[in-house]
Order: sequence, then structure tokens, then C-alpha cells
Amino acid sequence: MLEQAGIAAPVVRSPRSFVRALVTTARPQQWVKNALVVAAAGAAGALGHDDVPARVAAACAAFCLLASGIYAINDVRDVAEDRLHPRKRLRPVAAGEIAPWAALTAGVTAIVVGLAASVLITPLLGLVSLGYVTLTLSYTLVWRHLVVLDILAVAGGFVLRAIAGGVSANVPLSPWFILVVTLAAVLVATGKRRAELLRAQRGDAPRRRVLTHYSDAALRAVLALSAAGAFVAYCLWALEVPVSSGIPWRPLTILPFAAAILRYVLLVRAGDGEAPEELLFGDRQLQIASIAWLALFALEVNAAG
Repeated sequence: MLEQAGIAAPVVRSPRSFVRALVTTARPQQWVKNALVVAAAGAAGALGHDDVPARVAAACAAFCLLASGIYAINDVRDVAEDRLHPRKRLRPVAAGEIAPWAALTAGVTAIVVGLAASVLITPLLGLVSLGYVTLTLSYTLVWRHLVVLDILAVAGGFVLRAIAGGVSANVPLSPWFILVVTLAAVLVATGKRRAELLRAQRGDAPRRRVLTHYSDAALRAVLALSAAGAFVAYCLWALEVPVSSGIPWRPLTILPFAAAILRYVLLVRAGDGEAPEELLFGDRQLQIASIAWLALFALEVNAAG
């Protein structure tokens, strides 16, 4: 009956427990995106100031709650579409392992708690968090269906994470750093769209309406431009503060950043990119570049402190 109505039936598989299904719906593997809250504060040289680390860590945790709540709500809204997708059909709501009302309740609760925690850290962070929730929920309803704006909306979510890091640390962020985040986010969002387009062209998943407005050539051009722009902006950020003494740790981070960007572009051009977190956790070269960048970045933060 479900197939006749155009809705795929839930996947038949060994069911997960309710708790495990709820944790899976929260997608903790994607919390790595919220590390940008910490990175933004670190880029501003604020992590060594008084109680800043605790406030930034709390802000990062609040954004993890917000993101997980939004994932749960999206899974309920997109359940019919997810059941037609070769990967997304395994999500707990689409697979029938957790009731939509339970996922919706958990999602709303996580968002309310995340917003309350943000306000407690600082009211301004509460406003940024509310903007993030508004943008991401409206993305599901509106922006994901509009060409170009869908990519910019995803980029906006990353920019708000960076702003949250600066607000929670009570420090201004470099315009160059914001530009790096924006262009890198455009790169990631474009990579997702290209992977979705290639999958639809192979017939592995239904083509969403917005994908009909994209071509592979256009998306590859955006990938190249956003990658090049992110690299140039990063160089300008890394070199904007003169090195007064010691080893130039921040300029040295340009090397692993360039390696990571180049590797990511190569992976996306090969057809990957639909799940950026899987690329990060699954590709050895990308992991090595990321670890090298984190090490040099940590040394720069320590030297600045």
C-alpha cells in the first residue's frame, strides 16, 4: 500500500533500541562541525583568557544540542523522501525504529535546552543561536528548494557558528577569518550538491527539484572558485598579524590548510562529498592534514597566550 501511494516502506532490519535510535537521530558524528565555535575563539586568541574556555565549551555544547534537535525535526519532515534514498532510508525515523512524535519531542526539547543554555552564557549568544535555528529550519522549508540560495544558506549556518565562538568569548573576529569560513562552507555545500547530482544522474536516488537547475560543470567551477578564495583569504588571515618573535606558527598553518583544501576538492571531484563528516573521518590524508593544522594552530594559540 505504501509503495502504491508513492511512499517507500520502512527498511526491514534488526531494530535498534530506542536509546540507540535516539542517539543515531542526534547524529553525534556531525558535531565536529560545531568545533568551529571553539576554533573561532581560538583564532581570535581568546582561549587563554580567564573563563573563556569554559564559556566557549558550553557554547559548543549548546550548538550540538541545537543541531541535533534540528536533525530530528528534519528527519520527521523528510521521512517519505528519506525512504527513497539508499543511505537516508537507514535513519531511525525512516526505518521505523523510532516514532515521528518521539523524534519530534526530542528535537524540540534539545532546541529549547540549547537556546536556554545560550542565553545563560550571554544574551547575545542567545540571539545568534536563535538566528541559527531560524536559518536551519527555514532551510528545510524554503531555501533548500531555491537554486544558489540553498548553498548560501548552508554557508550561513557555518558563519553563525563562527560568530557564536566570537560572541561567547566576547572578542571580535577577523573579517578575513569570517571570509575563510564562508568560502570553505560554500565549498562543502557545493560538494554536497554535486554528489547529490551525480547520484541522481546514476539513478541511485530521486532527483530533487533544485538539482535540475545545476550542472556538473557549473558546480565544478564553484568548487574551484570557493577553494581558491578560501585559500587566499586564509593566507591573508594567517599573515595579518606580524610575527614579533619566535616561530611563525600561524603562517605555518597555511601548509596543512592548503593540503586539506586540495585533498577535499579532489575527493569531491571524484564524486564524494554528500556526507562531509564521513570524508573527514574516513580519509587518511585528510585526517593527517587536519591533525597537522590542529597541532600548529594549538602551538600558535599557546604562543599567543
